[in-house]
Amino acid sequence: MDKRARLAALALTVLLTAGTVCMTLGVSPAAGATMPPPPTIAAKSAKLVDASTGQILYAANSEERMAPASITKIMTMLLVMEQVRAGRISLDDVVTVSTEASLMGGSQVYLKERERVPVHDLMAATAIRSANDASFALAEYVGGTADDFVRMMNERARELGMENTHFTNPEGLDDPDHYTTAADIAVMSRELVAYPEVLEWTSTWIGKMRDGTYDLFNTNRLIKEYEGADGLKTGHTDKAGYCLSGTAERGGVRLIAVVMGTTGEKERVAETGKLLDYGFRNFERATLAETGAKVGTLRVQTAARPDVAVVAAGDVTALIPRGTAAEVSVEFEPVEEEITAPIKKGQTLGRAVVRTAAGDELRSVRAVAESDVARANVLVRAWRSIVGFFARLLRRK
Repeated sequence: MDKRARLAALALTVLLTAGTVCMTLGVSPAAGATMPPPPTIAAKSAKLVDASTGQILYAANSEERMAPASITKIMTMLLVMEQVRAGRISLDDVVTVSTEASLMGGSQVYLKERERVPVHDLMAATAIRSANDASFALAEYVGGTADDFVRMMNERARELGMENTHFTNPEGLDDPDHYTTAADIAVMSRELVAYPEVLEWTSTWIGKMRDGTYDLFNTNRLIKEYEGADGLKTGHTDKAGYCLSGTAERGGVRLIAVVMGTTGEKERVAETGKLLDYGFRNFERATLAETGAKVGTLRVQTAARPDVAVVAAGDVTALIPRGTAAEVSVEFEPVEEEITAPIKKGQTLGRAVVRTAAGDELRSVRAVAESDVARANVLVRAWRSIVGFFARLLRRK
């Protein structure tokens, strides 16, 4: 084969058998930029996430199943607020306390049988005082029975992808089949902080109920000791140890820190504070690509135009190590399965992945087809197959 023929063959190979073309937004990553060193956390399990995106900033044994104690009430409050938002109940509804609710032990507000209490008072008692009797009364009101409410809790957990969670009660008392993980607690905490009313309760140091005649003292000292902290939920039993799902907001960034199995009340606050400090001190929010921005190209041999433009399905926003904006890249990673035409606008083709220069993945969003792409006709597909066949032969020689 003469030189011109070899060059022509090489050109055909490059043009017609190229695979995925990845696009990096911004400058090329510089060598050496890495994630900030993580703190040492004295807890059996811990996790730190960005509340708005779910981006993971820290995790230690976060998938280990553990007793959550009263952190369970995050799911109880979430279901109540979802029913309120859906218009099925109101915070002004009045609940008649059942015998079973009045007999609940542990942390409580001493509800009396047949006492009539507004939903907002029961929510305040649950969020601020971590009252078992109030959370049980809410469960009965929303679910009809506590058992039916627990079924709702487990169904919602499955919907949220909480694969290592199973509830047996709405208040968090120990049970061998009642467990969750720091990772799953972060998931349901993200859902709950979307309700401003809840954060008003959880940030209140001394609340009121029963027409202002009964004080509710908050169990979460984080809100007194950490700047920007406004929640979220404590938990403690002998089995669970001292647990806390804490949240704080600074400079428009809200973080959620979960610690499980610490040794005391002071320790759970201190360890939660360490996680929050790590997040706020070492990371800053950056928008690296907006919704609809091109993030790459995918070669689809069966498409009328084989190079399919791929765009971000949402804003590619991430918390990045401070001062590394020029070193962070957005890369398109295609789905593993083969894509064939026709392709619909918005069809998922892969991920737009945010990476540090050291290759650490920070977060990702779906990457989708920019527009509809028709299937190539039979002759074009046949011709591409023939050219591809001979190109592969040339590569083997």
